[in-house]
Amino acid sequence: MSSDKNRIVDFIRAKTEQYGFKGAIIGISGGIDSAVVGKLLVDALGRERVFGLLLPERDSSKTTVADSKLVCSYLGIDYALKSITPLVRKLGVYRMKPPARLFPRKIQENYARSVWEKNEDPYINDLKTSGGDAYRKNLAYYRTKHRFRMIRMYFEAEKRRYAVIGTTNLTEHLTGFYIKWGDDSSDIEPIMHLYKTEVFKLAEELGIPGKIINKKPSPDVAPGITDEYALGMSYENLDRILKKIRTNSDTAGENADDIERVRQIISAADYRNVRNLNLLENQ
Repeated sequence: MSSDKNRIVDFIRAKTEQYGFKGAIIGISGGIDSAVVGKLLVDALGRERVFGLLLPERDSSKTTVADSKLVCSYLGIDYALKSITPLVRKLGVYRMKPPARLFPRKIQENYARSVWEKNEDPYINDLKTSGGDAYRKNLAYYRTKHRFRMIRMYFEAEKRRYAVIGTTNLTEHLTGFYIKWGDDSSDIEPIMHLYKTEVFKLAEELGIPGKIINKKPSPDVAPGITDEYALGMSYENLDRILKKIRTNSDTAGENADDIERVRQIISAADYRNVRNLNLLENQ
């Protein structure tokens, strides 16, 4: 993995120089992907040329800001805390749900899961922006948050002539686990060739704090909704099956339902990717 780390560092240096960026801005979420990419940026550019943005909002986990500050401290980078709550509230997004301040976090989590589970195969519906009117309103509710974060990052980056750095990994790309015009919008994507399980291995090699490595990955836009809960399986199983499908390897020994589930996700994710490239010359 060390050779891959060196290759990524060289890639970051080459791209920032090629496009004339003076440095890099990265959204620090307190999760493993942004921690890994942040460390690779520091190794490539030096901590003085890397700036972190912490962009929590009303529904973020109570540990998000503390974990994000832990990552920034570990990286030794300057950062700014910019809550997007006022922007989300101004658009009227929070009015689509019951007032959060009236309910304990546990009740909020149970409510978010109950809304998710009301739909048949909610993740496939998510990828296709299908389901009923109520479900589509849920999609608009959480997707807007990622888009506000993207706007904030470009606002800060362009003032500095910095590159906006993405943190999408290969598993997320293949399964459509990203938001159009949100976390898919960046200038450089350093880890999009790595499966999520490979990101975990690289994190250990880079010395990322154990608290960050061991926490459950989450998009942090709805209380209690983790990545694996939304996807319907563990990253370990998902990556193993993804690799076999992509390389046409023997899937004997894998759970048949899991294989079918992954194939359905890939197909629906392709639908999302095609929509992103819906240009006239492709018709």
